[in-house]
Amino acid sequence: MTATAENSTTSTVTGSTTAANPVLRVPPASPAAAAAYFGASLAFHADVSDVAAALAAGGDPGFVVLDSRSTASWDQGHIPGAVHLPTALIAEQAERLLDKSVPVVTYCWGPGCNGATRAALALAELGFQVKEMLGGFEYWAREGFAFETWQGSENRAADPLTAPVDADDCGC
Repeated sequence: MTATAENSTTSTVTGSTTAANPVLRVPPASPAAAAAYFGASLAFHADVSDVAAALAAGGDPGFVVLDSRSTASWDQGHIPGAVHLPTALIAEQAERLLDKSVPVVTYCWGPGCNGATRAALALAELGFQVKEMLGGFEYWAREGFAFETWQGSENRAADPLTAPVDADDCGC
């Protein structure tokens, strides 16, 4: 069967006829279930742009940023003001370096790396309030935000595929 013929097949989903394509093969969740899921997602994740805006606003942002990568990775580039605590050292050093009353936002390399997720889990298991920064250091740099290396500060032009061109806000 060709892709065109397969996509034109129909099936009955909750009393209506819906095309059986890869998107709707499993029907969307109910609005209530979707609201619960996406609300929970926002409780667990922070966006690179939102973290940058909160840090740029000056004063206490109400959270600390934690880089969970190795020292070599940290030296290659990190968010200014971030705490460096590799995931493997969280169990022994987190309570000495962090305040449990202050939420922690973890990051690692980028979307292809789950190091920030592992760090967030380790911190949550120790009783810290934690969020993971989606996009990690990769998207921090790609969106044009300043970062520090072992040689000093750097800033790259924003990648137009990840950040708006000639605008301060993407509108999302």
